[in-house]
Amino acid sequence: MEYRKLLGTDLTLSAVGFGVWTVGTTWWGVKDEAVAMRLLRRAFELGITFFDNADTYASGRAEELQRKALGDVRDHLIIGTKFGYDIYNNPERPGQQERPHDWTPAYLRKALEGSLTRLGTDRIDYYQLHNPRLDAIVPGSAQSDDLFAELEALKAEGLIRAYGTALGPALNERQIEEGLASVRDRRAPTQIIYNLLEQVLGEQILPVAEAEGVGVMARVPHASGLLEGYMTLDTTFEPGDHRNWRMTTNEKRKAWMEDGLKKVEQLQADYLNGRTIGQLALQFALRSPAMASVIPNIYDEKGLEEYAAAPNAAPLTDAEYAGIQSLYAANFGLNTNLIGEVVR
Repeated sequence: MEYRKLLGTDLTLSAVGFGVWTVGTTWWGVKDEAVAMRLLRRAFELGITFFDNADTYASGRAEELQRKALGDVRDHLIIGTKFGYDIYNNPERPGQQERPHDWTPAYLRKALEGSLTRLGTDRIDYYQLHNPRLDAIVPGSAQSDDLFAELEALKAEGLIRAYGTALGPALNERQIEEGLASVRDRRAPTQIIYNLLEQVLGEQILPVAEAEGVGVMARVPHASGLLEGYMTLDTTFEPGDHRNWRMTTNEKRKAWMEDGLKKVEQLQADYLNGRTIGQLALQFALRSPAMASVIPNIYDEKGLEEYAAAPNAAPLTDAEYAGIQSLYAANFGLNTNLIGEVVR
């Protein structure tokens, strides 16, 4: 495993992280708690130390699961979790609809206390605003300034070590401004949707992060499964899988898969060079010196071991990177571009 500094903080993260949402919720496919715990433990054995969670994942049950699986090695982990959605006064909504946010200092304290208890720890290493909008980030409003003042107070008290933002839920160009405000105005690292097929956020945010010395993390590095190497036009998703909600009709799902798989076919033909397509995707996302960690969706041991080995696979060369970017700039020679609809 490779380890990288999260620029702007004193944290060092495994270059491949583990998003606990894939094993701690019903949104992806791991529904057996024993299997989920084995995957979390195996990830640690493979050198993964950064575990990314959120209090809203199964209303806190994902944080409890992480404690059960990894509580005895807590001091060897970088624990990231998120806050902002009011999980105490608003039940889970159907179709993964967003709950209301509460950015008040009082709610921040309440949310942090809940996460500390569920995770079985006395501090959160990396505490993230969960899918904030611009008005919760930019300086100058009482809401935002009070929130960030409280985050600084929590750092001073030793309850959190660093804080940042996690942008979402679905890929949206407004997140460019949110990411830039986080990095440039708040000097707070940010987590973005970024991959070989969806680069709109990285194109704008990564150069600024590099210049400012502020870190970035990438989620959905495999474009919701397209870059994992298993998907075909006949692939279906189980009930509850988040991709069923992001693609509202069978026609949209089919068009998204046809478009994406044509692009993946070109990448597989010319750019694997001893890597899997999944490893290529992770190496691409890690290309920027500001990128601290990528967070693939993990739901079985085979995929976990493949992705954990990505930093040690054949390095992505400058020529390969340039070739991939030429393909991307030309939209892989296609007339459609339907990638952005199904991300989380």
